Amino acid sequence: MNLESYIFRLFPWIKYFDKGRKMQRDKFFVETNSLTTIEKNKKPSRTAIINFILASLNRETYYLEIGTRNPEDNFLHIEADKKISVDPGYEFKQNPVDFKMTSDVFFEQLNNGKILDSNETFDVIFIDGLHLASQVNRDIANALKYIADDGFIILHDCNPPTQWHARETYEFHLSPAKRAWNGTTWKAFIKWRNNPELYSCCIDSDWGVGILSKQINIGLPLSSPINEFYEFHEFNSNRKNLLGLISFEKFKSYFS
Repeated sequence: MNLESYIFRLFPWIKYFDKGRKMQRDKFFVETNSLTTIEKNKKPSRTAIINFILASLNRETYYLEIGTRNPEDNFLHIEADKKISVDPGYEFKQNPVDFKMTSDVFFEQLNNGKILDSNETFDVIFIDGLHLASQVNRDIANALKYIADDGFIILHDCNPPTQWHARETYEFHLSPAKRAWNGTTWKAFIKWRNNPELYSCCIDSDWGVGILSKQINIGLPLSSPINEFYEFHEFNSNRKNLLGLISFEKFKSYFS
């Protein structure tokens, strides 16, 4: 028995500590940790982007937020004349929102005239709920029914820096991305960028802030419907085209 095996036999907990140190030195962990730090430091925040868009409308504004979680994170800092928040409270048990329900239930009740006024439209709808493509896809489809003709649908987490950030299961905290999670929002956003009736772009800040508009010509069109099977390595090699990735300064130029 060599010395290392003898030590591990006497102190088995050291083996797990040693594995942890090796994981932290792994190139995927190192690279992912670096990209996570870079993304966290990007400015402006989604809040600043939303407020810029609301102010650009130059009128009284009506704002809907899907997936509020803790209102201190974003909702309370939004500068709109009327604001509505929706969240089921799975992650933030206090859940001080207007409608304590999932987005599916919210839109179903709105469609059936059980809440609010189904004839009203919102100037901005911000989607930051469950970060899975199927759910985001439904949220976008529902939001399009209630967005003003010159309004904007805004999505968070459209630009995951690595495949670990884009994992389908949030609970895999031992991945190189740790607790940072963008999910598969990017897939739903790219699907809707393929819709010829919509304009779209993604601002390269705060994990990727995707913008959809019925009427306002923003950003870069999708040049071709590539990445048919939504594979991450293809997305990663062509994300500027697939997302319509632009800077916030470029985005602001469309409003000048």
